[in-house]
Formats: sequence, C-alpha cells, structure tokens
Amino acid sequence: MILVDTSVLIEFFKNSETEASRKLEEILMRRIPFGITPFIMQEILQGAVSEKEFELLRKYLSTQRFYHLKDPINSFIEAAKTYMKCRRKGITIRSTIDCLVAQTAVEHDLMLLHNDNDFRRMSKVIPLRFY
Repeated sequence: MILVDTSVLIEFFKNSETEASRKLEEILMRRIPFGITPFIMQEILQGAVSEKEFELLRKYLSTQRFYHLKDPINSFIEAAKTYMKCRRKGITIRSTIDCLVAQTAVEHDLMLLHNDNDFRRMSKVIPLRFY
C-alpha cells in the first residue's frame, strides 16, 4: 500500500511534471491502492484559494482511503521522538506534520510517495520506505 504525501498531491493538482506526480498518475491509471492521512487533507484544504476550490478538494479528498495514527497518545510520542532523533543527528525537520505522516507510514507499513526532503532526512533515523 502507498501513502501519498501533500507534496505530491499539490504537484498533481497543479499539473506539474515531476517524477512524483508522474508516479501518482501511474498509480491512478493502474488503480493501485493508495491513501492519505487527515493531516494531508488539512494541508491541501488550507491551501485552497477560494471557497469553490476548497469544496471541490474537500469532496474529492473525502472519497480517498484514510490512514490514521494507531494510538492517540503513543503515536504522537513516537513522532516527537523522530523529530528529536533527527535533531540530535543535526537534521532539521521543518514540519511537525511530516513527522506525523511518517509515523503513520511506519505504523501501517506503507510505502510513502513524496517530493519532500524532510522524509529523505527522516529515513536516516526511522524505517521509511519510499515508492
């Protein structure tokens, strides 16, 4: 299974020709199962430029498969540990949400499709798998 990050969805919705957006097109064409997290949905929706775009995105994203953190407390603790471990190695993670998305991928043993250096950096301290 694949978890598609915000970075890829933004590129895809903007019709950007990147390796990650082409991979998402392949996933859609081949009907390979994928999903998102509520955090990813929030990031996409908060970038909407109008009420109309917000509603269009909300309706589309609401039809997707959602992966949730498995534990309402310990999952957040583990995400914080990832941030701390990275910082100790001199790796700066810019987004708390990226730590939560990564934790979701790890907990569900998902491959992550992304175009975000934070995930590459985190993979030095946690077992992230990429698509």
